Amino acid sequence: MGFFLEVLIGGLLAGVLYSLVALGFVLIFKASGVFNFAQGAMVLTAALALVRALDVMQTQWKWPFGLALIAAFLFAGAVMALIAWACERLVLRKLVNQEGIILFMATIGVTFFIEGLAQTVFGAEVYPLHIGLPREPLFILESVFDGGILVNELDIWAAVIAGLLVAALAIFFQRTRIGRALRAVADDHAAAQSVGIPLNHIWFIVWLVAGLVALAAGAVWGSKLGVQFSLSLLALKALPVLILGGFTSVPGAIIGGLIIGAGEKLAEVFLGPSMGGGIEIWFAYVLALLFLLFRPQGLFGERIIERV
Repeated sequence: MGFFLEVLIGGLLAGVLYSLVALGFVLIFKASGVFNFAQGAMVLTAALALVRALDVMQTQWKWPFGLALIAAFLFAGAVMALIAWACERLVLRKLVNQEGIILFMATIGVTFFIEGLAQTVFGAEVYPLHIGLPREPLFILESVFDGGILVNELDIWAAVIAGLLVAALAIFFQRTRIGRALRAVADDHAAAQSVGIPLNHIWFIVWLVAGLVALAAGAVWGSKLGVQFSLSLLALKALPVLILGGFTSVPGAIIGGLIIGAGEKLAEVFLGPSMGGGIEIWFAYVLALLFLLFRPQGLFGERIIERV
């Protein structure tokens, strides 16, 4: 039982990390109806800007760690704000009222541009990132199970960060005037403009918020794996999470991540030996396919009913 719980908790905590990336997708899709394929590239760019700024401030400028970390986060946040402004001004503004597939293809182009520019400016090596989060293994429930259950402190902190983000974003969308305007824009661009909602400003805001979420995800994933090109591929891992939780649900991104994380870990450990291993690679996509067949809107997605 103790081993089962250890695998389950490890999977749940890994799922939270997937959810951090999925949150950025949900934000932009919820507010603009666009699947932003560039979210993975934004995670990579934010992490590169953070780690390179932190390195310069500590090694060259000799700033204390705490001050350097704050300044590095501010710099990375400014970089994400610049990207949000450029995406709105140079891409989205030209495509107002266009079909969703056109906007989706535009985000694919943005993806390759951001990835190439970020690695040209900040470098393409693997950079270790240390932001003060504890990484030591931690044993819990030692009084219940012999030897306790092993968890990673970094994963626990990631769960705390994800929980705070979900709470803040839920309040933002439901309780603020801008959040309601974001949802109105997603329903109908032309109708939102007709009642005086400034579409360009709204899109800039949502891309900025998604960029800041990407910064949080990049900081956590960079601390865990190092800042490297593979961070941009997290977009592919977040896709099954979105299908399960629903493209328009912020809490759904968390629940979907927990299901994917726990499911793939349990399948790999308990079914892998009898099936030859490798289940962790494809389990999430098979589960997502089943959801597409029987509940395409996801667990928490909004059911779309069209009357003709």
